[in-house]
Amino acid sequence: MKTTDWPQQWGVATRALHGGPPSSPQRENSLAIFPTSSYTFRSASHAAEVFAGTTEGNLYSRFTNPTVTAFETKLALLEQGEKALATASGMAAIQTLLLSLLSQGDHVVISRSVFGSTTTLANTVLPRFGIEVTRVALADIDGWRQAMTPKTRLLFAETPSNPTLELVDLTLLAQLAREHGVWLAVDNVFCTPCLQQPLLLGADIVIHSATKYIDGQGRVLGGAIVGPEALLMERIYPFIRNTGPTLSPFNAWVLYKGMETLPLRIERHCHNAAWIATQLADRHPQLSVRYPGLPSHPQHLLAQRQMRQPGGLLCLELGSRQQAHQFIDRLQLVTITANLGDAKTLVTHPATTTHGRLSAEERLAAGVTDGLVRLAIGLEDAPDILDDIEQALP
Repeated sequence: MKTTDWPQQWGVATRALHGGPPSSPQRENSLAIFPTSSYTFRSASHAAEVFAGTTEGNLYSRFTNPTVTAFETKLALLEQGEKALATASGMAAIQTLLLSLLSQGDHVVISRSVFGSTTTLANTVLPRFGIEVTRVALADIDGWRQAMTPKTRLLFAETPSNPTLELVDLTLLAQLAREHGVWLAVDNVFCTPCLQQPLLLGADIVIHSATKYIDGQGRVLGGAIVGPEALLMERIYPFIRNTGPTLSPFNAWVLYKGMETLPLRIERHCHNAAWIATQLADRHPQLSVRYPGLPSHPQHLLAQRQMRQPGGLLCLELGSRQQAHQFIDRLQLVTITANLGDAKTLVTHPATTTHGRLSAEERLAAGVTDGLVRLAIGLEDAPDILDDIEQALP
């Protein structure tokens, strides 16, 4: 069965494998790659019709490519959104979203606990375009409400947050956005549509860094924006077409194939992370372990309600930068890198890597302490990961 009208009862694993456009006339069973910059036309009038939009067709791979379109189609199906638009990276998706929807004089509210580059973009780029930014505590719905002004156009949240694993109640935040007639955009990178579907909870737009779990093996960069077709095509597509944050066909192919195994991989990530977090909390009661699946997490009940599983990341609070660095340096199996979502278990010290360009005050406001260590649990045998973590503990 190859059609765009997918049965609503299909589960996420079936959608991940069978979602996407029909095969080409070559009847390939695995998605084809179209490494072309341009496309031919039957005649001059045909070219004019396609460029005018009166006839469908590919124009130029900066903004139309069959392989990229296939990736967009599958991701939209997984998120249960009307449309997805691909970009060259997750940050390209965030920049595209903000600069497409906001204009000089507009106001955006962004949670404090977001990826470091998102904070830098909000602090240094948006003000140059006359866009006002207010930062609020992610979980504080009253704080979001108090930050709203008549010029507010967009709420932007990341839940669970990077790297503190804080959550916001998306249903309440979406209700607030509707009350004020503004858009709600949610960065869903930590969960993927396998664990959380913000659009079904009331969000207008979902952002992805496909570089992470969607790829799943640390191979390529990619990003995407998912949401209502009218909004994406009227406001966001023209920005992508004319500014060029383009996803390459090869990267789109890798990400498309990554989505086919995404549900299976996410299940293993979550299983390993939950078991390791529980073992660490039980065996080392003096150790601060942060994981949404633990009852000790302040939003454990919200995680149970909002996410299908608690995810594949956990954090340790080791007290100081020195102890955090010593712990990381003693690890033998775990790889030191600032990425996440890889098949391998990865570790990073956010205060000196992903959030290192922020001021000390900004880091603390986002909950990024000098002793915080982020572990993205991989697909190895969980006891082997745990053994490595325990032998490296101070």
